[in-house]
Amino acid sequence: MNTIFSSQIKSMELTVSHAEKYLGQFCSLLASYTRKTAKLRDQADMLVRQLNDFSNTEDPELRTCLKNLAEDLAMVQDYRQAEVERLETKVVTPLKAYGDIVENKRADLKRFNADRNRAVKELQKLEKLQQKNPSDRQRIFQAEVNAQKATNDAHRSTRQLEETISDFQRQKLEDIKRIFTDFITVEMVFHAKALEVYTHTFQNLDSMDIDKDLELFTGRIRVFNSPLDNQTLLPSSMAHQPSPTLGSSLRHTAESAKKSRSSILQRQRGVEEEEEEDDEEEEEEESEIEAQQSRQSYASQYTQILRQKN
Repeated sequence: MNTIFSSQIKSMELTVSHAEKYLGQFCSLLASYTRKTAKLRDQADMLVRQLNDFSNTEDPELRTCLKNLAEDLAMVQDYRQAEVERLETKVVTPLKAYGDIVENKRADLKRFNADRNRAVKELQKLEKLQQKNPSDRQRIFQAEVNAQKATNDAHRSTRQLEETISDFQRQKLEDIKRIFTDFITVEMVFHAKALEVYTHTFQNLDSMDIDKDLELFTGRIRVFNSPLDNQTLLPSSMAHQPSPTLGSSLRHTAESAKKSRSSILQRQRGVEEEEEEDDEEEEEEESEIEAQQSRQSYASQYTQILRQKN
């Protein structure tokens, strides 16, 4: 009997001990995983602030792309916050509960051990009494009654403990399956959302026109020749020219009148060309505005869609 009970109790104790050891380690590791995910969210929030600050110092193309990147990155951190909350609720908390569950099972094992030891002691007492005083039937009978009662209690405790440990094992299997299924689901949802946002962000960054910002930057730093340098050369060159004669003056007057008429026509054509250029510039500005509006962040587009639905 002692050998049978020892084998049973050893198997049950191993089941409870393994659950306590490994589920405790899972709880510790996944709690650390959740905390580090929260720290990653905080670091990304700091990156968002730095991107916004830096974008305010840059030219339009880079500024637009960086602001869109910051908005999309902030949106991903909202998803990461939801990931942290779900991990805490669906993964870490159920694993923490196994601390109390294991303690209850250990208490059941302790009661079973007490019943088993009592039955073993009663049997040993009966054997000694039969060996020392085989003629004392009254004491032997009482010892047999006590031993039988202790044995029945031990068997009853054994059946109850078997049911308890079987239920514990079934619950453990179901919980482990559910916990890690929830863990994978939470991770899949987060990464799917993040991939959707980052895909749009990548396309937004890829569409940035570097040449536009470079042209603006080059225009700011380019050094032009001073107009005063050309003006200072005019008097010296004119001083060496010979005085015009009367005939040349008349020819010069006629040519000037002809040039004035042609200059009037040129100015008229110039005005028309300027009007056409203004129209073209307005169209280009409108197209640029439309392009900038189309290059919105995923977060902005998502917000607009929600507003339209509401």
